[in-house]
This record gives sequence, C-alpha cells and structure tokens, in this order.
Amino acid sequence: MKTTVSSKGQIVLPAELREQDHIMPGQQFQLERIEEGQYLLKRQPVEDNAGVVDWLLSCPSSDWFQPLPSESTDDL
Repeated sequence: MKTTVSSKGQIVLPAELREQDHIMPGQQFQLERIEEGQYLLKRQPVEDNAGVVDWLLSCPSSDWFQPLPSESTDDL
C-alpha cells in the first residue's frame, strides 16, 4: 500500500489497515528508524479502561460522577 507524507509530516494509515488491526483515533505508536528509508512502526498496547475517567468526567450531565477520594481501591 502507498501513503503520502503531509505538509505537517503526518502519514495516514490506509483505512483497510486501520480496520484490519482495529486501530482507533488516539492510538499511540513507537517509530524506529532501521536505516535510511526503512522504518518500523509498532502499536503501543492500550491500557484497560484507558480514558474512562476522562470520558465520565466529560459527561454532559454534571455532578453525577464523583471520583473516589482514596489513593487506592484496596479499601473498597
């Protein structure tokens, strides 16, 4: 497959690859230069429930979600 580098230095992964590998917006990758003209792109693992608290806090219904004041969930 071919892709093009944008004027901002961005490379678009073709939709076919994103769908096959379930790549979502915001997914992080590690880029390694092998040698001139050869690069290795590795998808970084997503933590379980990554972003859930931010998503809950952005809910349009205010004050329904309150973060626990505890540093740990061991006390629950």
